[in-house]
Amino acid sequence: MLDKKDLEILEVVKNHAKWTTHHISKKTLIPVTTVHNRIKKMEKLGIIKGYTAILDYKKLGKAIPAFVIVDVAAGNQAKRAEEILKAVERFSEVHEAYCVTGEHDLIMRVSVEDTEKLNDFLVKVDGIRGVGKAETFIILHGEED
Repeated sequence: MLDKKDLEILEVVKNHAKWTTHHISKKTLIPVTTVHNRIKKMEKLGIIKGYTAILDYKKLGKAIPAFVIVDVAAGNQAKRAEEILKAVERFSEVHEAYCVTGEHDLIMRVSVEDTEKLNDFLVKVDGIRGVGKAETFIILHGEED
């Protein structure tokens, strides 16, 4: 379905979503009209679902990034995991949340102002019906740096 030109364009868009078609054309050596038409085609096909801003949460005062892994209490795990996922996605601290396979049921990427706010967040998560156990991993270095 996608050819080499499509993949080249996608690679540039993935890393530089704000670039104009002219700039993408110069980078890939693909004509501007072709870049434009292929991007529109990939949007229509749902290959490109949207464009997003990557925020620097430290500059927004949320200096503590973390992963929180949640285990669902015994019972209908799949249904409960979906309910918990919907609940945590409403919390402003949560940037990403997923139901996952393996030993644990959900994983979230969060950012908070300080360890007190992290504790407050964990108390909120613990209060959600169906949450069995939550484990937190504070991110020391990585993509957010």
